[in-house]
Amino acid sequence: MYRSHNCGELTAAHINSEVTLAGWVQKSRDKGFMNWVDLRDRYGITQLVFDESRTDKSVFEKAKTLGREFVIQVKGTVIERESKNSTMATGDIEILVSELTILNAAITPPFTIEDETDGGEDIRMKYRYLDIRRNPVKNSLLFRHKVAMEVRKYLSDLDFCEVETPYLIKSTPEGARDFVVPSRMNPGQFYALPQSPQTFKQLLMVGGMDKYFQIVKCFRDEDLRADRQPEFTQIDCEMAFVDQEDILNVFEGLTRHLLKELKGVEVEKFPRMAYDHAMKTYGNDKPDIRFGMEFGELNAVAQHKDFPVFNSAELVVGIAVPGAGNYTRKEIDALIDWVRRPQVGAGGMIYVKCNDDGTYKSSVDKFFDQQDLQNWAEITGASSGDMIFILSGPAHKTRTQLSALRMELATRLGLRKADEFAPLWVVDFPLLEFDEESGRYHAMHHPFTSPKPEDMAMLETDPAKVRANAYDMVLNGNEIGGGSIRIHDKATQQLMFKYLGFTDEEARNQFGFLMDAFQFGAPPHGGLAFGLDRLVAILGGQETIRDFIAFPKNNSGRDVMIDAPSIIDENQLAELSIKLDLGKQ
Repeated sequence: MYRSHNCGELTAAHINSEVTLAGWVQKSRDKGFMNWVDLRDRYGITQLVFDESRTDKSVFEKAKTLGREFVIQVKGTVIERESKNSTMATGDIEILVSELTILNAAITPPFTIEDETDGGEDIRMKYRYLDIRRNPVKNSLLFRHKVAMEVRKYLSDLDFCEVETPYLIKSTPEGARDFVVPSRMNPGQFYALPQSPQTFKQLLMVGGMDKYFQIVKCFRDEDLRADRQPEFTQIDCEMAFVDQEDILNVFEGLTRHLLKELKGVEVEKFPRMAYDHAMKTYGNDKPDIRFGMEFGELNAVAQHKDFPVFNSAELVVGIAVPGAGNYTRKEIDALIDWVRRPQVGAGGMIYVKCNDDGTYKSSVDKFFDQQDLQNWAEITGASSGDMIFILSGPAHKTRTQLSALRMELATRLGLRKADEFAPLWVVDFPLLEFDEESGRYHAMHHPFTSPKPEDMAMLETDPAKVRANAYDMVLNGNEIGGGSIRIHDKATQQLMFKYLGFTDEEARNQFGFLMDAFQFGAPPHGGLAFGLDRLVAILGGQETIRDFIAFPKNNSGRDVMIDAPSIIDENQLAELSIKLDLGKQ
């Protein structure tokens, strides 16, 4: 037995007990006649004491050889600590060591294993196994475990059954790029890693499983961001004999349960917002509603004067920033530079200060009078002491730019509080979106999403106006989950493939198995998938997912710890019937 207790559980109640502990040396303090060592494991830290007058000489001398991150085992007696530490769970006691075994020596780590480390992100990614020893990363992984356990408990109590689906599947042309896997036994043919278990969970509904879930790995070969990895985890769910309301109620319940059990937060309302309203009011389909700054469209009150920037714009739109009326010209110019960055792409920005005396001062006073500026203030909801920022240009692009500015200002003003949670549903998405490059429609969610029944007739006449029977859950400005009611009959699915530009042969080759299944009595069904990585990060008070994944990839999709992806041996490639000519790349 390597240990009788862990390093976080011993208290004054254990004084005079004989114990055995094992763990890593956090640090040691050698005072000559006395040596203290902090021993760390996953559960906490316990102070060890080696006393020249009370400890065997060989043990005392061995203690002086211990370095940071040595793995050791000790036996000893729990004694009362003279200088107690109220910040430690074990701060009332220490261990007077009688036996010391060095289980493994360690070289000096490349960064300090402390909550506030001196290691940069690149070096910590390379030595991720050391980074995991630090409390922030360790606690993030433990928190992820708690979320997953609560999800399993909640769904299992509602009679959901966890079913595993295949990882080696067929590549499909819709969605993001697939990761492909060559088949040795079928030369020239490839599997794809699943972007989601979408068709399999639908087939489980055809199979009568009724309520399915899976905490499952998914894979997308796409450009990375702070909240995106090439492999990620979904809480994937599907239900039979349900409509949209049934699904929203179940997963509102799950979200309430997680917030209450893990954060102690009670959430009563899950507002529902139409996609068109979200885009018009917040400039994106995942609005953060913890704060205001809603968009005010100003075309009607800004395009009547001789100001060509506004007059030529498809959209003139502004937001009122609370308490920003005291911004200096330097601060305003910095924000103008911020929106002009390539990442945002605005050509410039107009501002209006709302003075305490009820007057207004703008960067376009030459063109607009006080009544005009008052009209802008009324439409944007600005009050005395606020600042109005206005962008103009093509409608979609300008809304996107102002949305980015809104989020940036909220961050600077401290309005995006990590301990405040504001969920909502965004509903009534367009079923299809037209892609100028390919010259055809694409499914906004995926090709298995059902149209709203009342919009079905418009598939023939005006497909762009057809709404999807789809819904996204948004939490604090992040999409954490999305789903839809699915098509469950062959004729409608064939029609959908037609409007997505599939020939009958292409649809048959790609998804014939699913349409065949629909002929054998497919029930009405629908579902939803939460992004577990993102959900855990937001519940944990963060917006980047990397620290909540044990071994994440970097922004280039590389695992710098194991150096992957890597070159494959030529013999392996030959077995897979693959020949590379890297000289031509």
